[in-house]
Amino acid sequence: MSSLRPLLATWLLMCSGGTAWAQLPDTEADKPDADKPADTHSATPIEEPPLTVQPCAQALPALRMPLTFMAGEVLEFDLDAMGAQAGKMTLRVQKQQNGQIPVLAEAQTNSFFSKVRRVRGSATTWLHPRTLRPRRYVEDATENELRRKVEVAFTHKDRAIKVDYQIGQRNKGQFNYTYDKDGLDVAGSIYLLRQLPLEENMSVCFDVYGVRRLWRMQGQVLKKEQVTTPLGQFNAWHLSGVAVRLDRPKQRREVHVWISDDARRLPLAAVGTLDLGTVRATLTGVSRPGEKRQEAGPGKEEMKW
Repeated sequence: MSSLRPLLATWLLMCSGGTAWAQLPDTEADKPDADKPADTHSATPIEEPPLTVQPCAQALPALRMPLTFMAGEVLEFDLDAMGAQAGKMTLRVQKQQNGQIPVLAEAQTNSFFSKVRRVRGSATTWLHPRTLRPRRYVEDATENELRRKVEVAFTHKDRAIKVDYQIGQRNKGQFNYTYDKDGLDVAGSIYLLRQLPLEENMSVCFDVYGVRRLWRMQGQVLKKEQVTTPLGQFNAWHLSGVAVRLDRPKQRREVHVWISDDARRLPLAAVGTLDLGTVRATLTGVSRPGEKRQEAGPGKEEMKW
């Protein structure tokens, strides 16, 4: 995140985000915890201290204004996994509703990748127009004909996240989390990152919801790089980080994100790791009100940095 359960996690997850941005399903999120093997050689098992995740040293900085995006902006991404094109993802900023900015993310695997894992789904986050913190986050995805529905509520006063979910016809489930200093979701984190006052060596840390779990994203702005994308050349900030699952710290996701260093602060690409291996989201189309549409041309499929 993305399903968006997946690559949206890569933007975490990012980026956030994911890391993901989108989400190709992450089966490890549902595996039982088998980190500690049984001790068959000792009558008194040796207890190991539980792993913990270091808290964020500080909260995220104040956001840059005005917003770099607006209602009507549409971002289109190619998704690839293990070196093969896997599908498409689209992010759409919608008109304000009840004082919130809804952002709709939609993703679907292509016919080739569907032979490995067939996914289609959508996710919507509702963001506060000044803080870009989420109030709600909803997913509706079908993975190999199994439908997954998730509704997440954020209560920032209490730093609380309530997750209600249902998989297929199974009984509904619920998780309750408490985040540290900042609590985001995998879709909304993309837009908040675009508003940060990025500078070299800047540290970034926040908690992010993705794949029914809470992760701590600890990263850093490495440097400004010139990258060649399907949309052309850009000067871009390179962010690198690791997302650690708070209830299972051995589960980690490395994430890299590139954000253009211009007025639009476009999310150019995100690269991360899931149970499938390396996955990547690359920006291939941009539509913004009052601007000419940008899209990848022939021979511009690869991204270089």
